[in-house]
Amino acid sequence: MNEDEVRRHAYSMPLHSPSYPRGPYRFVDREYLIVSYHSDPEILRSILPAPLKLAEPIVKYEFINMPDSTGFGSYCESGQAIPVIFDGQCGLYIHAMYLNDHAPIVGGRELWGFPKKLGEPVLRVERETLIGTLQFGGSQIATATMGYKHTIVEENEVLSAMQAPNFVLKIIPHVDGTLRILELVRYYQTDICIKGAWSGPGALELRPHAMAPVADLPVHSIKSTLHFISDLTLGMGEVVHDYLN
Repeated sequence: MNEDEVRRHAYSMPLHSPSYPRGPYRFVDREYLIVSYHSDPEILRSILPAPLKLAEPIVKYEFINMPDSTGFGSYCESGQAIPVIFDGQCGLYIHAMYLNDHAPIVGGRELWGFPKKLGEPVLRVERETLIGTLQFGGSQIATATMGYKHTIVEENEVLSAMQAPNFVLKIIPHVDGTLRILELVRYYQTDICIKGAWSGPGALELRPHAMAPVADLPVHSIKSTLHFISDLTLGMGEVVHDYLN
């Protein structure tokens, strides 16, 4: 291959067998369980990267089943997001993500800078309960439960929240271990179709783990629970702050 051919073909590693296809990335029948809880504002401020500012001392703990996703297949994801303000705009900072599929781990980290690590999340219905569990390193570190479809939620409320921007911190080192890329990235979800949304009684338990510290954002009390199903396209990102420039 000459240099032009290398540049034309290179978008993911390895060069001759990329880990995922080029976008856009469409998701069908994404199923969410989101438990929003009150946490410690000082802890939240201490982990948020400037110039993001804490909007409210809330953490959204999420479990997401993704049974049909372009190039990524079928997998489950679990993680934490924090409401933030950037330049007067309200959105969510993605703090941690754990999932059970190699392709979206690689694609998410390389393209957007998603903070993804390999874990074993599961979202399922157990009799009258919707339950999400996360195992990491041989330990179960998160359990979220919600009464199954107790109350219908207005779909426009969910759509409005889904249309808000999300922020991630993209970190890529140089070959000598120094920083080469350190950027705050903003992205949106588009072409959203909400297929149903519900709420119900909820609970969340987080357990300490050295390599998956979800419990470092303590649960003070539950604010709300949300279960919904949606189709969407995951939009590509844009750099809104370059820490090295």
